[in-house]
Amino acid sequence: MPNRHVVMRNIDRPATDVVDRLAQAGVSTVHEAIGRRGFAGTGLEPNQQNVRVAGPAVTVSSHPGDNLMIHAAVEVCRPGDILVVTTTSPSTDGMFGELLAASLAARGVIGLVTAAGVRDTAELREMGFHVWARSVSAQGTVKASPGSVNVPVTLGGVTVSPGDVVVADDDGVVVVPLAEAEEAAQLAEKRIAKEATTREVLRSGTLGVDYYGLRARLAELGVTYQD
Repeated sequence: MPNRHVVMRNIDRPATDVVDRLAQAGVSTVHEAIGRRGFAGTGLEPNQQNVRVAGPAVTVSSHPGDNLMIHAAVEVCRPGDILVVTTTSPSTDGMFGELLAASLAARGVIGLVTAAGVRDTAELREMGFHVWARSVSAQGTVKASPGSVNVPVTLGGVTVSPGDVVVADDDGVVVVPLAEAEEAAQLAEKRIAKEATTREVLRSGTLGVDYYGLRARLAELGVTYQD
């Protein structure tokens, strides 16, 4: 019977230029471009503002209130990675703080996304380590329970596999499957170009109901205008 708890040292990662292109596009654009998929929900709050990042996911499955596996994950991280930490049942404990951030930063990790809680939030902002978390909590944790690193996990209802691209900014977090990363970048860039044209049209004074051809839809739905 295979061991239920593993640390996978090696994972596939997307090309750096693809990750950079997805970071430039941002969460909302990527989410729309890939068919409104991959959004990890409204429960992940940024600990900072005006920050937009993307990187390959190193995933962690932890026991609630236990950050042992986060420490185990540090060793397998590479520059540019984003650590994705989940728990096997709901948890709001502060599983991550300044010291773990210092350890991850030394490995070149650019951020953390967690379905649990974080602490030392002011210090994290000061050191420039970017975090998206479910909660902020001073409640500490133990280091006593086994878990796994670099296995598929669920974050906000979205499956995250090792090496998937995590895009995070003020709008939240979106996950792009590794196999779709290049196509997602292309679709996002097409959407950005289209929106640039639309923006200029709307700035000129053209109404959205006319530009998008919505008057017929309004009439079809029985909406009438009255003076």
